[in-house]
Amino acid sequence: MKKEKINRSPLFYVGDKYKLIKEIKTHFPPSINQFIEPFVGGGSVYLNVKAKKYLLNDIDKNVIDIHKFLCSFVEKENEFYDLIFSIIHKYNLSLSYEKDIVPFELKKRFKKTYYAHFNKENFNRLKKDYNQSKEKDIAVLYVLLIYGFNRMLRFNNQGNYNLPVGNIDFNRNVFNALSDYFKLNKTKQAYWYNLDFKTFLKSINFQKNDFIYLDPPYLITLSEYNKLWNEETENELLQTLDILDKENIKFAISNITHYKEKENSLFIDWSSKYNTYQIKSNYISYHDNTIKKINEVLVTNYKSNMTL
Repeated sequence: MKKEKINRSPLFYVGDKYKLIKEIKTHFPPSINQFIEPFVGGGSVYLNVKAKKYLLNDIDKNVIDIHKFLCSFVEKENEFYDLIFSIIHKYNLSLSYEKDIVPFELKKRFKKTYYAHFNKENFNRLKKDYNQSKEKDIAVLYVLLIYGFNRMLRFNNQGNYNLPVGNIDFNRNVFNALSDYFKLNKTKQAYWYNLDFKTFLKSINFQKNDFIYLDPPYLITLSEYNKLWNEETENELLQTLDILDKENIKFAISNITHYKEKENSLFIDWSSKYNTYQIKSNYISYHDNTIKKINEVLVTNYKSNMTL
């Protein structure tokens, strides 16, 4: 039997479900009309799900802009690589996909961080030029994402991209992720939205066999994208799901119920009326690399055909 390929988002989004999608997907309905994601993030879930149509939303405008930018090059992949590589070459960043230009002495001196040392000065120059430009070039932002720390998107109060250089470059893995993304989006009927989750869900004309997958910010963890999330927004989301349940719309939601010494009692109490499945967590926080007690779950308002 041929092993199922898992496709990874070329945004390499922190906290995405790339390593968990195979497990999570076993609990999804067998037939999906509209696949709906209010918190699409990097998109690793929708890339690995079959549906007739995809409604994909995120409150982070930069994330949606990058997705739209990438999708605009479907069937024009060579133009995309010409554009991205021209930026990389202009700023003399390493491009190991094409050629290894990092000096041996630098590799010998900094065995695990030589990309960061090689690219730091030119990355900072690229970052400065991007932040000072009036029209923000999405192609440049994507390059910053690929070369930035932990491949994240982070901005200060002035709206300036403010991550340091990362210890990686545009390599074969990036190329493969992009190639898969372009190939998959040739056949996926995807629509992109930049709304808060309530406005997004209210805008949908739900149909038979529609399915919502939610991976919201986790209330009790420390990730960058949790800053705008609190008990109020968590409660609003759970109340919204209760309404959708009464309308017989199927949903599945990922969340973390326990993190170190914290407990999300709000979510735990709410989930007791639905079906809960334990998921092997891959949660990572760049704020905290210590060993953590984590309990990640998938909650559905329908009975899964699979049990773990």
